[in-house]
Amino acid sequence: MSDESTPVATATLSDTEQLHKLGYAQELNRRMSGFSNFAVSFTIISILSGCLTLFSFGMNTGGPMTMIWGWLIVGIFVVLVGLGMAEVCSSYPTAGGLYYWAAKLAKKNAPLWAWFCGWFNLLGQVAVTAGIDFGCALFVEGFLLYANVLNINVGASTIRHEVVLITALILIAHGVLNALGVNLVAKLANVSVWWHLFGVLIIVVVLAIAPAHHESAKFVFTHFVNNTGFGIPVYVFLIGLLNAQYTLTGYDASAHMTEETHDAAVAGPKGIVMSILVSLAAGWVLLIGVSFAIQPQKYATEASALVAPGQIFVDAIGKSGGEFLLLIAIVAQFFCGMSSVTANSRMIYAFSRDGAVPGHRIWHKINPRTRTPTNAIWLACAGAFILTFPYWFNPAAYAAVTSIAVIGLYVAYIIPVYLRVRAGDDFQKGPWNLGRWGVLNGIIATVWVIFICLLLMLPQLKPVSKNFNYAPVAVLVVIGFAGIYWLVSARKWFKGPKVQGSAEELAAIERELTV
Repeated sequence: MSDESTPVATATLSDTEQLHKLGYAQELNRRMSGFSNFAVSFTIISILSGCLTLFSFGMNTGGPMTMIWGWLIVGIFVVLVGLGMAEVCSSYPTAGGLYYWAAKLAKKNAPLWAWFCGWFNLLGQVAVTAGIDFGCALFVEGFLLYANVLNINVGASTIRHEVVLITALILIAHGVLNALGVNLVAKLANVSVWWHLFGVLIIVVVLAIAPAHHESAKFVFTHFVNNTGFGIPVYVFLIGLLNAQYTLTGYDASAHMTEETHDAAVAGPKGIVMSILVSLAAGWVLLIGVSFAIQPQKYATEASALVAPGQIFVDAIGKSGGEFLLLIAIVAQFFCGMSSVTANSRMIYAFSRDGAVPGHRIWHKINPRTRTPTNAIWLACAGAFILTFPYWFNPAAYAAVTSIAVIGLYVAYIIPVYLRVRAGDDFQKGPWNLGRWGVLNGIIATVWVIFICLLLMLPQLKPVSKNFNYAPVAVLVVIGFAGIYWLVSARKWFKGPKVQGSAEELAAIERELTV
């Protein structure tokens, strides 16, 4: 590797100098604070999105016991994954994130490691954007039905079509907001943090005080429900972990935003870890609060509703109050999708900058007015809609998309963590690191990710033929595409992250953008 690409484990370099050491020009607009960096990841995790949009799945796949205790089990392991990623992020604070890290940590076959890490990251980010905006659209559809804006007596196929169309509108809105520049996105992400925290507080307090009846503590913490058709409780419990594992994704956004963040080698790692910890605590409180509000004798009706939390809200505190709480969740989910498009577009931009995406010259082009990768933004939105569209025909598609998001992202998350373990003492630590605990942390995190990825490719409902989990198919398609593309073409020219030039050449690129 060239000297230009060697990380310098010191906080004395300026952010631009550090980026130059990694081989890149400061093309993006570095205007984000450490709090804004945290805010983007926290917003993408969005407990008011993941926890609530998969609440019906959780009610039928293990019930309250699985959701509440599974959240803590998954959360502990996710913290370990996040710690491993944060340590590597401190050494390589660049928008390429995971695939860049893989290229620099792999001693042998570095381009191949980077290639597959990048493609899994791209798949996972597109899928998580699809899952978030689809979930938001589902809640919007539910809100409109409760408010009698839409006909509540329409058939299931009509509702599915409406949800897909609403998803398209939300994706367009997110594309427009992101195209307007990172300043607006950062400000909205800051607002989103407080909206989420106060939103959870309002929902939990209202559900604790207003309902005339609550479920018992025994029900909330020990009641197990199996509506999957499978007769093995342990299997159902494990499948039910999808709710927590899907929600606790997207925190790699802090890494992808480091080229736009001040003091990136410290702020990026902190953003990753703090977004997980705050979400873990607030999400557990939210799940407990909503579970207590489930109305006795109405579990089956609420679990089968189009928007289970919305039905729980309405049953617990009445139609108007329920609509108000539902609206809080919808706004949070909209913020979440906006930030997801932001992170997704930066990953596409960085991967294209190194020539890995077909049409890369288009996707890494920077808008000189906003200093944002506008074309990559719209590619992210288009990809998310393509993954969402199967719901038009098959209602099982949403659970599959969420599984794809988890598998794609976590495979990409764990590759550099595993490579850091393999590097051992040769790993050059950044200013934020785990010291002697880095290797042990990485081993445990790697084992967990292998386990959860295999688990989420298994059938989730019976009959399997009518509720096919197409997550394995999507993963195989990406492996097949990336593998064939590599063998036929990319292995001849993809050498991993490119060094854009000398310090003088990088400065010249930056001057052109400011003209």
